[in-house]
Formats: sequence, C-alpha cells, structure tokens
Amino acid sequence: MNDLQKLIVLIGPTAVGKTDTSIYLAKRFNGEIISGDSMQIYKGMDIGTAKISKEEMEGIPHHLIDIKNPDEPFSVAEFQKLVREKIAEIHNRNAIPMIVGGTGLYIQSVLYDYRFSDDIGNAEIRNKLEQRANLEGNMVLYEELTRIDPESAKKIHPNNIRRVIRALEIFYCTGKTASDYQKQQKPNLQYNAALIGLTMDREKLYSRINKRVDLMVENGLIDEVKRLYDRNLRDVQSIQAIGYKELYAYLDGKISLPEAIELLKQNSRNYAKRQLTWFRNKMDVNWFDVTENSERAKKIVEISNFIAGKLHVKIE
Repeated sequence: MNDLQKLIVLIGPTAVGKTDTSIYLAKRFNGEIISGDSMQIYKGMDIGTAKISKEEMEGIPHHLIDIKNPDEPFSVAEFQKLVREKIAEIHNRNAIPMIVGGTGLYIQSVLYDYRFSDDIGNAEIRNKLEQRANLEGNMVLYEELTRIDPESAKKIHPNNIRRVIRALEIFYCTGKTASDYQKQQKPNLQYNAALIGLTMDREKLYSRINKRVDLMVENGLIDEVKRLYDRNLRDVQSIQAIGYKELYAYLDGKISLPEAIELLKQNSRNYAKRQLTWFRNKMDVNWFDVTENSERAKKIVEISNFIAGKLHVKIE
C-alpha cells in the first residue's frame, strides 16, 4: 500500500460543509483539489451546483471545474480517466491530490479497479436503438431497460438516452447486463487513500439544505436556469441536475415557482440521503460528525491527524 500514490478523499452529502473543510485541509497538506462532483464540470451552471468561487478557493488550485459546455455529455469512464491523469500531475508537483465531492459512483471509479466495457459494442445494434428512440421515444427504451436491467435503470434518468442505449447495447451484445459487469469489478484500492466522510444530524442537515436552496434563489438561480432554458437546452445530461430540472418545470408552466422551490428542496434532501447510503454501503469511509459548529474546529484537527497518520505526511 505504501508504494501507491497518496490521495485524500473528502466526501459527504450536499450542504454538510465539504468546501470549507477542503480548503483548510489543502492548506495543511499542500493539497490541490479535484472536484468529485459530476455537475460542476459544466460552464454556466454555478449557483445550482454550489460551485466554489475564486474567492472561496483562497489560492488553492482546483481541477475539473468548468471543463464542459452544458450540451456536452460526460461519463464516469471519462471522469475516471481525467481524475487519474490529474492525480499523477499533482504528484509530479510534489503536492497531494484531494478529491472533494459527493458523486459516489464517480469517486468510486477512481479509487478502485473499475474497468469499463468500452471494447464492448456493436454499431448496428446501437444505430437500431437510436432509430427506435427517434421513432418510438425515449420512454419505450427506458422501459425496456427497466425490464432487462432494473438496477441500471434506477441509476439512469429516462431522458439520458445515450446511457440508456449504452446499457441496452451491452446487454444485446453480451447477454450480460451493465450491472452484472459492475458486480464483477474488483474492489482493489488503486491509491494509498485517506477516505474521510463528513456527516451530521439528519434534521440539521435538512435545515442547511433548505437554507442553501433559499440562498441560491436569492443569488440568482432562476436567472441562471433561464439562460440555459432560453438556449433551448433540453434532453441533455446537465439539465437533469437537481436545481435545474425543477425550475425547467416552472419555466414550462407546469408548476408554480413556490412549488418548484419546494420540489428542489425535497429532491436535494432525498439526494443527500441517497449519498449517505451509497458511501456507507460501497466505500470504507472514516466518518466524522460535524453537527455541532462549536466542535467543528476540533473535528478538523482530528481529521488532520487521521490523514497525517494514514498517509505518513506532516501537517504544515
């Protein structure tokens, strides 16, 4: 394990306080931060993704933020490749890479020996599925995937037709589902990693999420979404993000603005619950409860000491 590259990973549900903690840790350990959020890659989607500002970075280098346009797709395989390249680059600068975020599968793909079935494919099958999507609609293919591979279907939005087709293509090429391939993955850590998770009392976390949504609205979230809406960006991966799909429904006239904001809060709370479940079930995380603000400084010292001991590095 000691000959593997050192890596700090800071995870936790939305609104738990990862940003402030990550800046502190990066300063203590000469770290550079790699975003582990699947939506902060998109340009022009700043408020809704709670993207860190230049001021908040406090001079700490950040990577994988604003690297894609909102109409471009982004896969977990591409994330894995880019992050592993960044980890190597940061090590070459004699700094310690830090992955910070809450997109579980993306982070897991970097840490473990995840191999993607890129070599599996059949252009004829793919073309037929694309034609069917155009003629019959996305939901027909999504329902087909739900019957064949319900586990994969649960993780894919019906409008993300590229991923739906990819999952069906794997099945029709091999007879195995995409979730079968995931289960075959070897859980071997690829790095000497200190995995840190932040958690807090559920009710307090939900209160923080609700307040964050209100602050997003005050800071111009509706205008940010409307700019994307006016560009006629639809049926693309980025717009399925929480904070955007709800306000699209409002802009479409399907629900009122108060309903959209309440739905955004509810979806954010549900997402936080799913994040915690994922991390606890899929990864060997060292959890630190940061419920009490008065205890936060003490907890960060504990986290720093844990990292120093785990990776055998000095606290600066």
